[in-house]
Amino acid sequence: MTKTTFLPAALCLLLPLAAQAQPARGADTGISGEIRRELADARKEMRVEMAKAKQDLDTDNLQLNRDSLHFGKNDDRKARTATADLPKAEITPAGDFLIDGTAQPIDARQRRELLAYRGLVVEIAKTGIDIGQRSAEAALTAVDGSWLGLVFGAMTGSLERRIEHTVRQEVEPGVRGICRLLPRVMESQQRLSESLPQFRPYATMTQADIDDCEDGVRREFATR
Repeated sequence: MTKTTFLPAALCLLLPLAAQAQPARGADTGISGEIRRELADARKEMRVEMAKAKQDLDTDNLQLNRDSLHFGKNDDRKARTATADLPKAEITPAGDFLIDGTAQPIDARQRRELLAYRGLVVEIAKTGIDIGQRSAEAALTAVDGSWLGLVFGAMTGSLERRIEHTVRQEVEPGVRGICRLLPRVMESQQRLSESLPQFRPYATMTQADIDDCEDGVRREFATR
């Protein structure tokens, strides 16, 4: 995670809205009122979609191949290949461990460890969703002013800089929170590797992933 990916995504979502040049505040009628209603609907739709995404994380199986965690320089082709050829592995909401759809024999302790690992990964995913939502809403809020001000800001680049600054304020604390969770994720993987041999090939996180996450945040935000 040498660079946060949430900021470009949020900016891409914002640019079409900024291009419409939100009109000055006034009577909520005509084009001005229509645009405001569309923006309100967009916010509402985004919140519904984000809530649904979180619900899916709680109710769907966690797929280990797809959700293997790598960051920064360690997220290279070799790391991606590490689990690419492995059978599909999942952890269900009940703590079952499936390989190619077949439940593996586990005891009560292993189930607790699987649920603990699943909980950590889901927490990270939800944090990412929260970062994206807060960033998008903060950026929408930053797009505020008169028609002339928005046009001038878009032409001079000041609008984009204001949006970028606002979004970064939302992104940095969330990304640092993700980095702080990674040592617990690695420890959880290691415990599962020791107690459940079938899980071992999917325990791919290393200290390099943790270091790359922290280094990436420092590089990204040190001079901002």
